[in-house]
Amino acid sequence: MTLTVGIDIGGTFTDLVAFDGETGAIELGKVLTTPADPSVGALEGLRQLLNRLRRPAGDIGNLLHATTLVTNAIIERRGAVTGLITTRGFRDLLEIRRENRYDMYDIGLEMPRPLVRRRLRREVHERVLADGSVAVPLATPEAEEVVTSLVAEGVEAIAVCFLHAYRRGDHESAVRAIVERLAPGVGVSLSSEVVPEIREYERTSTTVANAYVQPLMRRYLGQLRSALADRGHAGGFFVMLSSGGLATVDTAERFPIQLVESGPAAGAMAGSFYTELLGLSGLITFDMGGTTAKTCLIKDRRPFSTTDLEVARLYRFKKGSGLPIRVPSVELIEIGAGGGSLAGVDELGLLRVGPESAGSDPGPACYGRGGTRPTVTDADLLLGYLDADYFLGGEMRLDADAARRALAGGVAGPLGLSLEEAAWGVHAIVNENMTNAARLYLVDRGEDPSCYTMVCFGGAGPVHAYRVAQKLGIKNIVYPLGAGVTSAFGLLVAPFSFEVVRTEIARLDRLDPRRLAVLYAEMEAETRKLLRSAGIAEHDIAFLRSCDMRHVGQSHEIHVEVPEVKERDDLGAVLRQEFDESYARLYHRANPHLGVEVLNWRLVAMGPRPVVRMATSGGGGGGLKGARLVWLPEAGGLRPCPVYDRYRLVPGQTFEGPAIVEERESTAVIGPARIEVDEYLNLRVTVGGR
Repeated sequence: MTLTVGIDIGGTFTDLVAFDGETGAIELGKVLTTPADPSVGALEGLRQLLNRLRRPAGDIGNLLHATTLVTNAIIERRGAVTGLITTRGFRDLLEIRRENRYDMYDIGLEMPRPLVRRRLRREVHERVLADGSVAVPLATPEAEEVVTSLVAEGVEAIAVCFLHAYRRGDHESAVRAIVERLAPGVGVSLSSEVVPEIREYERTSTTVANAYVQPLMRRYLGQLRSALADRGHAGGFFVMLSSGGLATVDTAERFPIQLVESGPAAGAMAGSFYTELLGLSGLITFDMGGTTAKTCLIKDRRPFSTTDLEVARLYRFKKGSGLPIRVPSVELIEIGAGGGSLAGVDELGLLRVGPESAGSDPGPACYGRGGTRPTVTDADLLLGYLDADYFLGGEMRLDADAARRALAGGVAGPLGLSLEEAAWGVHAIVNENMTNAARLYLVDRGEDPSCYTMVCFGGAGPVHAYRVAQKLGIKNIVYPLGAGVTSAFGLLVAPFSFEVVRTEIARLDRLDPRRLAVLYAEMEAETRKLLRSAGIAEHDIAFLRSCDMRHVGQSHEIHVEVPEVKERDDLGAVLRQEFDESYARLYHRANPHLGVEVLNWRLVAMGPRPVVRMATSGGGGGGLKGARLVWLPEAGGLRPCPVYDRYRLVPGQTFEGPAIVEERESTAVIGPARIEVDEYLNLRVTVGGR
């Protein structure tokens, strides 16, 4: 079993990468996603991949999987009928939220609809105080009655979220025992396990979301694992978490909400791999697929991270309009549309691109699958950026006439433009939208884009990266080999890891190092058990400790790393110094006269990063395939442009842009620039001109 296979299911395409640990050979695959049952497309892609390799499924050692199923299930409201059991008086917390308006001037403001209907939210008598003491014991007979009534209503999953359960979870555990006794087929999610930290609304929202998608994920992962076994796969099966770590299927089935950014996180891990491979200190990933474009900032070889996510936003780019999810995640910012995003003319007569997408069914008009509305991919085809006969290496021929009809009817006709002008307008607007969103993201973090290198991937990323980088002032771009499936490659280079958190508020001037040592020892034991179940040896497990700190009286925290925790008397002083330095980096000032407290203590346990040898030789022959007419804004229209075969380029080769570089899964569209092929067959582009 020498093969390791990564499968990343996206909104439009399912990407696959196979790596042979003995020979170092890498095989890539890409098939259309099957929205009705994503496992169908994944299994078909795996079949095609193994056929090309002439290898049986039994040769697969580890199969690594990333999926958008959790996010899509919440957005499309396709989860289980879910009930909520909470402390008496907190039934309406999901509607009350935090009593703030994400757009204070919108008189028609809508809030996202809770995943649990009000009639399926039940209260019981119990009360745990903030210090973990019990003020009101759990009313067991009442809890039994509540569970029975919810089951009678047809619930498939139950979320249990009691007040201050992050400090003491035995009341929630008692309710789970009742559910297992009275309704063994109903799934249960406890807030004390899903997200054991302070802030009642976020904890309840996250626990409800976990329960909502748990039955769906259990069925999906169970069916996929069974189908793989039927095909002869007897190796490991692991899933990508939003944090960028891999976990066992059992862990994913218990905490499916931790997969909410599963696919994009794999792309961030690929970006982290390239920072190390190429010796880069700072890198911006630009991941543009068929549905969305996302970016992640990687500094000192580690992606920025967060625990504050939102899903199912009513307004795509308005923070606060979605459901809050409190899970560890790489910080991925959606900055724009994807190749399948629809273009049209709005009520003001202006050209608009996105956020609605054609997805994979029917897909862009040029896919020939019934789509009639123009998309970004249709525009890119008419601009000459894509070869209709070489899409997916020629496996999928694009219909240029259908793209022309769609652009003519949806954009060119209403605006009185030529087809080429309309197509360039669509392409330019989506680039401008992505540039503005990326610039805001970077400025908000005090980062200068020109100090970073961009690595671009996804099926549409290499098509748009040059213009986005040019607008941002980024001079250096990396186009990896196999850029169209780089997120799937990220699965192969991600370590096994898991993060846990505990809320225990402590002022630094009253910090008890002995209590903290005990707390971290408990978290280490919990995470060590999870990693050992994934086959990670004890001596290969490393720990990263951190905490959420704030000035006393503040309502928001900053993330600070914690040194190795021992019973050391100077720990409070060390943490204070780390906090002041982090605070000054973020806000350009420190407040040494103000008290500081820790809210949450965090621990990431991780195994070693897998070793993947990259290709170091090309096919030879120079790679020039010919030329075709391509829209070049520098030249003011369509002009002949050289086209190169990616697989015939060799390390050390250099040439000048404008140029088109084609490979099976993506196409690099490069304007005026110096292009060099490095030892790993990446295209290293130095942008010329503004």
